[in-house]
Amino acid sequence: MKRILDCHGSDFAAMKGPELKASIRAAEGRTLLSELIVCFPSPFEDASLPEVARSFGADLLLLNLFDVDRPRICGLTVEEGAEVVRLAKRFTGRPIGVNLEPVDPDPSMMEEQIPISAGRTLNPDSIRKVKELGFDFLCLTGNPKTGVTNDAIIRGIRLVREMLGQELLIIAGKMHAAGTAEGWTEEGLVKSADRFAEAGADVVLLPAPGTVPGVDVPMLRRAAEAVHARGGLIMAAVGTSQEGADTETVRTIAMESKKAGADIFHLGDAGLIGMAPPENLFTASVALRGKRHTYRRMASSVLR
Repeated sequence: MKRILDCHGSDFAAMKGPELKASIRAAEGRTLLSELIVCFPSPFEDASLPEVARSFGADLLLLNLFDVDRPRICGLTVEEGAEVVRLAKRFTGRPIGVNLEPVDPDPSMMEEQIPISAGRTLNPDSIRKVKELGFDFLCLTGNPKTGVTNDAIIRGIRLVREMLGQELLIIAGKMHAAGTAEGWTEEGLVKSADRFAEAGADVVLLPAPGTVPGVDVPMLRRAAEAVHARGGLIMAAVGTSQEGADTETVRTIAMESKKAGADIFHLGDAGLIGMAPPENLFTASVALRGKRHTYRRMASSVLR
């Protein structure tokens, strides 16, 4: 199995769940994921956010606020309809995933809950549409104030496995509390990570060190060890708008995440309109794998 760093073009973007997972594992912490909001006009005119993120070194592209009932990716030659995900994959040569939110019917909220559309919520119909649209992976997580809880995520993992088997890579977890009263104690973090992996998540999503109060390298390391023992992977997520911080902050968080055992480093969708600043993607890429691999990643044609 080729490492994720050595894969390009259509072969890379067509990997099934187990192949993609094996490729990420073989990259040994050098995998960079960029989360994107693609339903707004691109600030780069006729260059879509997936194309920009890809050009600055992103290996995996994750769409946030994407409604599977109304598929739209601004900046593509065709922006709406059933083929936009496949078109984005052809333009970038990268695996593309989508967030679906397992909303708890009765969450304990710290702030007023906001409703979201059925096409953004995890349910049997949205799961079927994720497959039909051609996504390569599915992320079960929560945006602020949506009422996504750890228990709802676990039920969601099991539902996706029941419906799709091993076809798609599943990422699951929370990068912040999403408005619920769930905190970040060390025992709670490790227990939640272990439960997500036990339920069938390929990749467990947790806050990167320094992004939520109290989460540091030793805490994330313990969680990573628990998940790795079950054969899963860890994604350290920067979803607290720090993806829009200065490059030194991003570099520090990236290296702290790798020290803690993260297999994927995630940069969220804040900073510019719908993505981290390109210079922060570049900075994270250089920190995780050096300039040679970063420049190669940026320059390789999708036609290879």
